[in-house]
Amino acid sequence: MKSMLKQIDSSARWQEFGELSFEESVISKSVTYTFVFYLIGALYLVAPIVGWAMLGAIVLRWSMNQPLVNAQNSYWVVWLWVACALMLELCLVAGHMNFDLGLGKVIKSTIGWAKGWALLSVFVVLGYCLNIRYQLICRAACVIGLIALLLTPFLVLAYLLGLPDFLYVSPLKVLGGAGDEYFTVILYEIDPGNGSPRWRFFAPWAPAVGLVANLYFLSAWFEKNEKWRFIGLLGNALMIAMAASRMGMIVMLLVPIGVWGLSRLTRPWVMVCASISLLILVVFYEPILYAFTDLVSDIKGARADSTRVREALGNIAVYRWQSEAYWFGHGVVESGSHLVEFMPIGSHHNWYGLLFVKGMVGLLSFLVPFAITSCVLLVKAQYQVSSRLGLGMCLIVWFFSLSENVEALAYMTWPAWLMIGVGLRSELRDIDTNKDNLLGQLRLKSEKTSRAKLSSTLNA
Repeated sequence: MKSMLKQIDSSARWQEFGELSFEESVISKSVTYTFVFYLIGALYLVAPIVGWAMLGAIVLRWSMNQPLVNAQNSYWVVWLWVACALMLELCLVAGHMNFDLGLGKVIKSTIGWAKGWALLSVFVVLGYCLNIRYQLICRAACVIGLIALLLTPFLVLAYLLGLPDFLYVSPLKVLGGAGDEYFTVILYEIDPGNGSPRWRFFAPWAPAVGLVANLYFLSAWFEKNEKWRFIGLLGNALMIAMAASRMGMIVMLLVPIGVWGLSRLTRPWVMVCASISLLILVVFYEPILYAFTDLVSDIKGARADSTRVREALGNIAVYRWQSEAYWFGHGVVESGSHLVEFMPIGSHHNWYGLLFVKGMVGLLSFLVPFAITSCVLLVKAQYQVSSRLGLGMCLIVWFFSLSENVEALAYMTWPAWLMIGVGLRSELRDIDTNKDNLLGQLRLKSEKTSRAKLSSTLNA
């Protein structure tokens, strides 16, 4: 416990990173003060303010011909994300016009776009353009784990003592324009399906904790300080468990292993193991399929009512998308009937939600840059550490896109999109220097050679 308490000292927390730039200081504080922002109801507002303010600073630097980053070979991927944001806004306007929703709704939805879909692209651009070290996000994720460890006994005690679960709705709600759940501070909640307690920590609903804590859990894996890594892994794993998120627990087990394997595809022993695994899968396909099907059924049966509502929402969203608004969607989510417990149609699933609200054009506008980015990061992950973290973020977002609306949680998942942008860069300091990594050694030599040529040219 004393070792944990020592880590709270802010100066000791960051001293090994040396002097932080202004951008790094803002980013690290925005993550580590998550619980503080949650308590005052400002968490929903911080990400849009930080993101758009920093983007404005980048545009200002660019207009003044100040250098941002060196020429990179993946800049075209960043432009894809810019196009993604603009296309989604176009779908939003077209959907509103098709259903005569009015100018007021267009303006309101555009503000929501700026805090949701556009914000994802903004942080990808920031991660790519700003000189931010991924290690800072890893350390900040470990700080979140530390705070979770310190708060958990009090949150559990509140439930055991029967204290009120609901505390208050922050008055800052008037600035946010979103539902009460984004500004509500609670100690715990009771699952209506089985009556067991669940803890949201700083999220608007419990499963969202599974998403954010997994992002921080994976970041903690990349922390180099062993003490901080242990604290980060333990604290974020605890949040996932206490949120009772089915998807969260699966992702926590699969993604770190997946990132480790996918980032070593060029190594001979990995190729041999993959070939053997594929052979086993082909030979024992049927029993493996049956076992997997039974596992999925058991997971769905653990919260049967929730599964029923999610499936009904998906079916309704797909049917109405096909029959009413194929290309540009309905423009907005709509309240469902008692069949889906009045949940909004277009919620609880990112891809069904995109189809219902933004149509086929909107779905492709997000899917194409997301898929291409994942492939680029997969290639870079063979020799660059920051790209491995970015690839892991893509995997986590993909898994949770099957049960959550990605844009609705952009205000909490923005560090992941920032890391995706960082991973798209080519950084000499992030290259894997392990001697067994031949691609890393070649890339390191290539970078040093190109920089030496550039230096000699400038000196001449």
